[in-house]
Amino acid sequence: MTGYRTYSDAQLTVLLMTGDHAAFNEIHQRYYALLYHHAYKRLPSEEDVKDILQELFAALWNNRGSLTLTSSLAAYLYTAVRNRVINVFSKQKVRHIYIQSLQQYLDEGENVTDQKLREKELIALVEREIAALPPRMREVFELSRNAQLSHNEIAELLDTSPQTVRKQIQNVLRILRAKLGATVFSLFF
Repeated sequence: MTGYRTYSDAQLTVLLMTGDHAAFNEIHQRYYALLYHHAYKRLPSEEDVKDILQELFAALWNNRGSLTLTSSLAAYLYTAVRNRVINVFSKQKVRHIYIQSLQQYLDEGENVTDQKLREKELIALVEREIAALPPRMREVFELSRNAQLSHNEIAELLDTSPQTVRKQIQNVLRILRAKLGATVFSLFF
């Protein structure tokens, strides 16, 4: 194997293409450190650099029979490393975009869930306060708000005057405003 160190890149390439494992080992020995430093300058993750070089040399061995070099072996290897570094950057960018998108979805989902929960709590609070009203006031209020009847229609339905209906609705609104506070009251009425 010592003799392979004196071989040129072109000779090693020819031997590699015939399946000479010793020629492959010499190429690996000759270029690994140089390619490592070349990749590490562009990609400061030692793990990513090692992965790139492992993939490169595995592909070189696996494709040895169909290997066609348009330039020198060194140029081929440096170009292959550069392309793999670009692929890593592309994957990292896609991963980063995906993570940002997922985080945004989770943040929005959390806000929507929190908002819905608060909305349900407020509705339950309003319904409890309405349920606590005197029966006749509650009936007048529910006919006005839920059934959306006019004061005259409610008065006719309950056999009372429209002024009484109007006064009871005013009283209900005053009671609810006092119990719920101005902010909650303004959200619902």
